[in-house]
Amino acid sequence: MHWSQADNLLRRAALLLACTPLILLAGCPQDKAGQAAAPGKIAPQQTAPTTTSAAAGAARSPQAPARAGAQPVEDPARAHKIQQLIASAEQSYRNGVNDYRAGRLEAARADFDAAVDQMLTSGLDLKSDPQLSDEFEHLLDAVNSLEIAALKQGNGLSQPIEEAPLDAANEVTFPPNAALTAQLNAELKTTQSDFPLVVNDYVAGFISYYSNSAGGHAHLLRSLERAGKYKDMVSKALQEEGVPQDLIYLAVAESGFQPQALNAHTGAGGMWQFMPFAGSYGLVRNGWVDERFDPEKSSHAYARYMKTLYNQFGDWYLAMAAYNWGPGNVQRAVMRTGYADFWELYRRGNLPAETKNYVPGIIAAIIMAKNPARYGLDKMVPDPPVISDTVTVDYSIDLPLVADLTGATLQEIVALNPSLLRMSTPQDIPFDLHIPTGTLDAFQTRVKEIPTDKRDTWRFHIVKAGESLESIASMLHARIADITEANDIAKGDPPEVGDELIVPVTAVRPASTQHYKVRRGDTLITVADRFGVSVEDLRRWNRLSSNTVRVGHTLAVSEPVRLAPHSRTRRAATHSRRSRSSSKSTATSHATSHRSTTKAASKKAKPSSKSKSKAAR
Repeated sequence: MHWSQADNLLRRAALLLACTPLILLAGCPQDKAGQAAAPGKIAPQQTAPTTTSAAAGAARSPQAPARAGAQPVEDPARAHKIQQLIASAEQSYRNGVNDYRAGRLEAARADFDAAVDQMLTSGLDLKSDPQLSDEFEHLLDAVNSLEIAALKQGNGLSQPIEEAPLDAANEVTFPPNAALTAQLNAELKTTQSDFPLVVNDYVAGFISYYSNSAGGHAHLLRSLERAGKYKDMVSKALQEEGVPQDLIYLAVAESGFQPQALNAHTGAGGMWQFMPFAGSYGLVRNGWVDERFDPEKSSHAYARYMKTLYNQFGDWYLAMAAYNWGPGNVQRAVMRTGYADFWELYRRGNLPAETKNYVPGIIAAIIMAKNPARYGLDKMVPDPPVISDTVTVDYSIDLPLVADLTGATLQEIVALNPSLLRMSTPQDIPFDLHIPTGTLDAFQTRVKEIPTDKRDTWRFHIVKAGESLESIASMLHARIADITEANDIAKGDPPEVGDELIVPVTAVRPASTQHYKVRRGDTLITVADRFGVSVEDLRRWNRLSSNTVRVGHTLAVSEPVRLAPHSRTRRAATHSRRSRSSSKSTATSHATSHRSTTKAASKKAKPSSKSKSKAAR
């Protein structure tokens, strides 16, 4: 974990504001580094960040005395609407925090999405109104960190985050070993590196730990194996910025080369564990995307930042210490002692424990990686490089549809796009969507057949042996009539193996109420997705006040059938829901996006996909 160059200013501001939510995810600043949890450790019981609410809300209250020369207070009706919006968004956020603390990560993710969506779909100009802009930024800072935790751990699609090697070693002490240090110094003479390497008792201690501790060796081995995925990518970024290539091994300490790593306590995230400061490092962060988790873009930001730190201190060891502890802290330690030397600061006790381990631990990893046979790493098989095709999209498209169009699994698409906070791309914001190599032409050809405004709900399917329209419609929560109309399929003309079908996803409403018995591991989100309905409808149908469901509880998963006297009211309510659904911004998350669509809106003059498929054969 490290801090940006704005460290000093942010620290003073945070202290003056008595740790108000301005720095939401870092907590009250401390001039020590040992407080951070291991990157990627998701602790549901961890204290969650607060939003602006109480103190900050009072400071921005329309009733607060106006400053001299300030603009007149806006009209009461608009001010009331703004306060209602803020209160509603923060209530959704608090619901998410409660779910997060209880370990209900999917439910937390849905609540966090709702908090952001309420502001995005409010119809108010968030950018031009200072109060709303401030609230939205604070909300994003709070939501992004915990939403990432819910997404990465709760969707079941991402690999679990492993401990980084240095996290496992932080409590280990290394007694001096003069013989080992002398031996390593002799070996160092034949080690080739573009980074200044040194062996002393501290570095030797870490080499001994990585070599002789089963846990330490396993953690280092897995980190170096994962490095294979990103080595070429990071190497290019380091070369373009003119910094040593062996600085790639800083990722051993930060994340173990895991781009989805998140420190739940501080909010530091990504392969390089950048803090979530708005506008920092040139990385985009909003309600849809967090580029700290993009391996390529974050690696360029890392290389630029390390170059800045080196230019400031003129020493790579001090630059590394500053990356971990913050440049302001390192500068003060240098000024306090008069020594611009990392090892002298170490010996004099002017560094926190985490930083004292940080630099020698990384140097040890470099030396061992450069001499794999000496340290039992020669049998290591690096993971294959991550490569992909890239297509820039400026519309919202669901990741399951991307998987359909490219013939990939949903897990593959999620892994290629770790910067996405949701299961779809942003609306009206350009996004570089990564898809499997060799699928670009198929993606571009097939996606043209689906209306742009339906790409966040519709699906694409290639007919397999034994499938029928009935089975396809049931599997993808669609209507047979909608599938035949969208694909110009004549009545009585069954699909053939290999036919490419556009599938308009819609909520099927059976004649009788369907029920489902909740199983272990179920949430309202997974149940809603399974039956093609929305979480909101499940709550309403079952009179639930939260996303919590008990194992063994029976849920109505279709709208309960009413007696005749209530049928008109029910139809009116259904129409109202569809109207709200059609006008709702596509900012709504994938978890709640299975909503009704009308065939009239989906009609589009186009050649039959089925006909084209047959012609091709």
